[in-house]
Parts: sequence; structure tokens; C-alpha cells
Amino acid sequence: MSGKLILRTICVVFLFFLFALPVDAFWMWTPETNQWINPKYAVKDTPQEQLEYALKAYEQGDFKKAVGEFQKLIKHYPRAREAAEAQYHIAMISEEQGQLLGAFKNYQVAVEKYPFSERSVDIIKKQYEIGNKLLEGGDNRNKFIKTVVGGDYDVIEVFRAVIKNAPYGEYAAPSQYKIGLYLQEKQMYQEARDEFEKTLNDYPDSEWAQAAKYQIASSDAKRSSSAQYDQKVTEAAIEELKEFVEEYPAAKLSDDAKEQILSLREKEAENNFVIAEFYEKQKKFGAAKIYYAMVVEDYKNTSWASKSLTRLREMNRKIQ
Repeated sequence: MSGKLILRTICVVFLFFLFALPVDAFWMWTPETNQWINPKYAVKDTPQEQLEYALKAYEQGDFKKAVGEFQKLIKHYPRAREAAEAQYHIAMISEEQGQLLGAFKNYQVAVEKYPFSERSVDIIKKQYEIGNKLLEGGDNRNKFIKTVVGGDYDVIEVFRAVIKNAPYGEYAAPSQYKIGLYLQEKQMYQEARDEFEKTLNDYPDSEWAQAAKYQIASSDAKRSSSAQYDQKVTEAAIEELKEFVEEYPAAKLSDDAKEQILSLREKEAENNFVIAEFYEKQKKFGAAKIYYAMVVEDYKNTSWASKSLTRLREMNRKIQ
């Protein structure tokens, strides 16, 4: 075989492989580096160029490509200012695609790896907003979380991170308060109370302190429903609500506090009525009369006062 034929054969084989391989597998020789490189995995000459290239893909809505280019920037230029911007945009893409857990975690990576980034304030705000989205899911939250973040997530972790990232920042106090709200909704009233107290103690001058004080009383009010014969929690809740109304008479929550006081008074009257009934059934009429009389005298504005008065009259007729 002549030399020309051999050379032609080699060229044909080379061209075959060149066009048969996918574009992604195409490699080029670069004299500058004295290496073969694949353009797909090549990085731009400067972090600024790489960032601009990735942002172009992001603006065009090609999120998959954009993420790859942002990750490439972080890998090849980890100490560059643009690396923090790349991590921020990776998190933004996760959020825009509805991947709240992924977004939160990517934002957290940005906070931890680039604590002095000019995006720090924006990131904490973004994390706080993610916590709100989860918290405001209402009755559909469990389904919402399972669909969006896989079901293995707790809204508390988001707000805890916001507080940790900026303990005296704009979003720390509301995050602490909303942890309490979340626990209260889960009917974990003692745990909720503890979180509201932490809001009151750690951020006494914030606008959330007033609301936290109300929620402490509200948590006690709700906690009292599980102890029919133990009036101590109910009494404490009433006193806390009264104190709130006296301290903040013009507050919007004061109207709610007054309604809760009436509701708790109704509950106290009912509890005393039930105790009176118990003694009456045991034929301990003296003790029964004491409790019925207490309801009549001390709980005049409740529905149980008239019922107690009726029972007292019936008992007096029977004893005569």
C-alpha cells in the first residue's frame, strides 16, 4: 500500500469518527495548553466571562445549561467574587422551578461559603420567604411539602437558619415568632409557648414582641382545653390575656384577647358545673351546692350561671 493511500485511509477513518461521535464527545487540540479539550467542559478564560456566559443561558431560560455553567465557574474559580454570584443563581433556579428545599439548601451553601458576599442580605430574605411559603400552606401544607420538597422537611429548619445567619437582622424576630406559630398549629402548645417567650426575651423592642405576648396567653388558653379539672392553666391564661388587654388596649389583638377571656370564663364555669354535678350524683349535696353557688356568683355572664341556679333550686326542693 502506497503512502498516499495510507494517508487517505487515515483521513477517512478520522473523518468517520469525527462525524459519528456526538457533539459533546468532540475533542480539540489546544497548542496553548498542549492538551486535548472538549468545548463542552471548557471554562472561559476569566470568571467574569464565565459568569456572563452562564447568565446568558439563564436569561434564555435554559436552566440546565445555566446550572452547569455556574457550577463550572465555582469549580474552576472558587475564590473569585463571581463564584458567590454563581451559587446565588443556582439557588434562584431551584426556587424558580418550585424546588423549595433545593433552593433553601443552595442559598445556605452561598451563606456558608461566601459569608461576605454582597448577596448575603438578599439570600436571607429569600430564605425567609421560603419559610413563609411553607408556613402559609395552611391545611394543605403536608400535601404541599410532600409535592414540593419530598415530605422530609420541617419549616422550623428554614426559620432557624434565618436566625442563625443573621441573629439581629430584619428577619430574625419574625422567624422566631413564626416558629411558635408553626408549633401552635401543630397543637404543640407548650413548645409554641417556649418559642414565643424566646421572641419576647430576645427581641423585646421589635414589633413582634407584642404579638408574642398575646400568643403566649393564647397558647396557654389552648393548652388548658386538655385539662378539664385542672383550672390552673386556664386561670393563668385568663390573667395573661387580661394583662395583655391592659397593656395594649388599642391593639387589634386585644379584641381577640377579650373574646378568649370570655371563652375561658365559659370553660371555667362549665368545669365547676361538672364538679357540682359529680357531687350531686354522689349525694354529697353540701359540696354540690358550694360549686353550683360559685358558678352563679362568680360566672354571672356565662351560660352556666342560669343552669346552676336551676339545679340549686331543684336541690333545695329535694332536701326540704
